Amino acid sequence: MTHRLKTKYVHEGAYVAEVSVEVILDDTEWSPYLTPEGAFKLDDVRDALRRGDLATAARYGRIYEMRPVAHQ
Repeated sequence: MTHRLKTKYVHEGAYVAEVSVEVILDDTEWSPYLTPEGAFKLDDVRDALRRGDLATAARYGRIYEMRPVAHQ
């Protein structure tokens, strides 16, 4: 079993969080998969973004604001 860091993106509303999580690589069909801690981290970021709590979400990774480039 090998562990590796992977970047995941969580999109909620007008924000996207770029979060590093640990994934497990092994010889099963489920590989690669998140560690429980990584899954909880993504859930915490998603919940913080839904509440608009950018300070809490920023503790886990970079936060980006999505804005339209052109209006039709």
